Amino acid sequence: MKKILTAMLCALFALLPLSACESGDGAKKVRVSEVTHSVFYAPMYAADALGYFEEEGIEIELTNGGGADNVMAAVLSGSVDIGFCGPEAALYVLIGGSNNVPTVFGQLTKKDGSFLVSRIDEKDTFDWSTSLQGKDILAGRKGGVPAMTFEYILNNNGLFDGENVSMNYDVNFNNMTAAFEGGTSDYCTMFEPTASEYEKAGKGYVVASVGEASGEVPYTCYIAREKYISENEETIEGFLRAVMRGIDYVNGTDSETAAKLLAPYFDGTQESSIKTSLDSYKSIDAWQEDMTMTEDAFTRLQDIIDNAGELERRVEIDELVDRSYSQKIYKELH
Repeated sequence: MKKILTAMLCALFALLPLSACESGDGAKKVRVSEVTHSVFYAPMYAADALGYFEEEGIEIELTNGGGADNVMAAVLSGSVDIGFCGPEAALYVLIGGSNNVPTVFGQLTKKDGSFLVSRIDEKDTFDWSTSLQGKDILAGRKGGVPAMTFEYILNNNGLFDGENVSMNYDVNFNNMTAAFEGGTSDYCTMFEPTASEYEKAGKGYVVASVGEASGEVPYTCYIAREKYISENEETIEGFLRAVMRGIDYVNGTDSETAAKLLAPYFDGTQESSIKTSLDSYKSIDAWQEDMTMTEDAFTRLQDIIDNAGELERRVEIDELVDRSYSQKIYKELH
């Protein structure tokens, strides 16, 4: 809770606008803080670009929270309406005994979106249980879901940090790729388009999908205070409807066409890289089509956190997640 309270102050200064969709007079502004800006979240940007939010009478004010702690702090403080981050941020608030626990009302991604990059070409020979024996791996900060998910995969393959493999927690997320390029560790996890661009430049080889290895996990979700949800049910439903249509568009459209649509959201990134990223995420079935968290996925998330020794107690999915809105909208659309 101390960490959350500290982050709350940081969030008030750290939120920088990335984009906004002008939806005309009378539109309801919805302030959304995303954990980071990534092609991994393509359906949300597609919904914005295609005017789906506008059709719902919503004007999105999208900001980059720069981490789940900051996103959750912004939600708790009321400086944003909807947070977009890993549900573990809300889970920790619930377990901490707060009487102001936000609610998860929709899920966008259902897999870890990172890929394992090796220094050597072992695309055809890589094996989780044998290739990493005695190796050093950059996989994120200790206690973060990316690192805990990776540790979960290692443990399920008979590998344990400090025994027959080494997890390097010394480099923060933003500096991992640079550290790897500089000679640190034997393997590094990277999101798209960084992983593909790194391989294209001849600096390494993408050998495995972390998301495929871990199985379904509610990786990135939409979260809001109960009061906001109850007072803005039409907005919540319209928001979910727009994003679901965005998922349908990305899944049902060739990646080259979708990349052209999304290019304005990623200044400095080539359309070819966006296309490759979309292909990578489609190949692992990254997005939750009905935006409804499953009990199995929620259980696996708690398994992952518990395996890392970071879970004080388990909770039931209905204590944290309201699945009624997403179920209703998906039924309407499909």
